[in-house]
Amino acid sequence: MNRKIIDKLCDWFHRSDRKPIVLRGARQVGKTWIVRYLTAKLDIDLLELNFERDPHLKTLFRNNDPQKTLTQLEAFFNKSIQPRKSLLFLDEIQAAPELLAKLRWFAEEQPELAVIATGSLLDFALDEHEFSMPVGRIGYMYLEPMSFEEFLLAQDQQKLCDFLSNYTLQDEIPEAIHNRLWEFLREYVFVGGMPAAVNAWKQNKSFSSINEIHQNILTTYRDDFAKYAKRISHERLEEVFRSIPHFIGQKFKYSSINKEIRSESLKKALNLLCKARICHKISACAADGIPIDAHVKDNVFKVILLDVGLVSAAMGLSITEIDKFDNVKLINEGGIAEQITGQLLRSIVPHYIDAKLHYWVREKTGAEAEIDYIVQHDMQIIPIEVKAGATGTLRSLHAFMKSKGLKTAVRLNSDYPSITDIKTKDHLGGAIEYQLISLPLYLTEQINRLLGSTPKF
Repeated sequence: MNRKIIDKLCDWFHRSDRKPIVLRGARQVGKTWIVRYLTAKLDIDLLELNFERDPHLKTLFRNNDPQKTLTQLEAFFNKSIQPRKSLLFLDEIQAAPELLAKLRWFAEEQPELAVIATGSLLDFALDEHEFSMPVGRIGYMYLEPMSFEEFLLAQDQQKLCDFLSNYTLQDEIPEAIHNRLWEFLREYVFVGGMPAAVNAWKQNKSFSSINEIHQNILTTYRDDFAKYAKRISHERLEEVFRSIPHFIGQKFKYSSINKEIRSESLKKALNLLCKARICHKISACAADGIPIDAHVKDNVFKVILLDVGLVSAAMGLSITEIDKFDNVKLINEGGIAEQITGQLLRSIVPHYIDAKLHYWVREKTGAEAEIDYIVQHDMQIIPIEVKAGATGTLRSLHAFMKSKGLKTAVRLNSDYPSITDIKTKDHLGGAIEYQLISLPLYLTEQINRLLGSTPKF
């Protein structure tokens, strides 16, 4: 399967100023597979150590001399190691987090040897570490579930991907291609982007096998709750985890989960799930300037799960119902479109940035308004609305554009792309004018490129 991060890792490997990389992401998103595939693609030797499977492996790194460590690794693997033609892979490093501090010696004294460390619950280890992190000596990359375009590539739809990558707003999308892309997007709603599910769908198109994989992944995440035991009870984690798919698209309220439990306990559970990258907050922001994250409201947020396929499985949606979901219903169904949008917006953030999501809300009684997502494009703030069909009310968007004085907005819907010059008035007769770029949901990953080529309003 073709993952976009592979090209970034190839570039990293060939850089003269290369540093050890820590690859971060939730369990089951494909970190181990990617490192193994990378070494095969580069035709280099893989030195793989899994510290969760064998904690004693950390004894190979007791000293701070990379050359001595290499000698011990040669003895362990029973082969000579050529640093320039090898990659040292430290898998599940959260089981031996103190080794992160030793990566500085590889960066300084053995830069010829490429080093990648991965960990599924690494944030917990970093929170509790009592060692000095090698600031400036290591880099980070973040891995999300497979995006829609990666899903297309996995289904051998290279030409459809090329079509999306080369599409401009001056082009017309034929109905046959538009419908074809929506067919795949509906599949993506149920299959999602977890590599095991995508691979199974490619191999046999089996409804039952997809559901089994999703349920196994959800169970794996629940099994991980035991690793949070000293922080909070299983029951609180289970309650929050189970509730998330049902509140996507809504302001997250702890009282809606369990009125009998103190919100502080539920808040801690949610924060732990976010640290494990099982779910992600969408923080309310003022959208008054750049950077967006400087103006967030900490106690107002929405939440999405890491993957839309897992959302569908958790909500009991069966892939056998795929034909019942026309494009408009998909946009409207239980926050699914907001889940896809958030998931894909995270996937287009550069791999070296820990992605964050934002939205805007005005909770003034009688004048409520909400914008689904707020993003930064170059030095501009761009609001993104997720709406059904070709129309749908834009009252909140009008209010937002007026109050912020912005000139460009994006609407994701089920219709063909279009650019509309909005000219309307507010309730006091004041003029509201801006450019609305409407895109079908399947073009979400192309938003930045298309915004960059749009004629200015």
